[in-house]
Amino acid sequence: MNKKIISTGAILGMIAIILGAFGAHALKKILSAEHLITFETGVRYQMYHALFLILIGTLTEISEKAKKTILNFVLSGVVLFSGSIYLLATNDLTSFNFKLIGVITPIGGILLILGWITLLLNIFRQKS
Repeated sequence: MNKKIISTGAILGMIAIILGAFGAHALKKILSAEHLITFETGVRYQMYHALFLILIGTLTEISEKAKKTILNFVLSGVVLFSGSIYLLATNDLTSFNFKLIGVITPIGGILLILGWITLLLNIFRQKS
């Protein structure tokens, strides 16, 4: 499980760097400053959670069940939160109106928070 969690974190981190560079170079020329900031928010949260997963994969203090739960919450949360932000920020570049999917952004945020809550509860449940 640890290898899977760390690998997932590494992949998310790599994708965040690629998207960040894409935003800074290619999208900078075609997006408004406001949309570029929005895109960067998605990248930033994706990177935070990539590092979070790498940390989770190295911890021995929490159970395997909790690690799996955290992985599921964080991966789903990043896809919904950051993914919807990427689509919303680049909405003007396509003919599809991604504003319709804006309702999934807070759901992704809730899933990310649940990942952190799972870590906190698991730490509190540990015997000293």
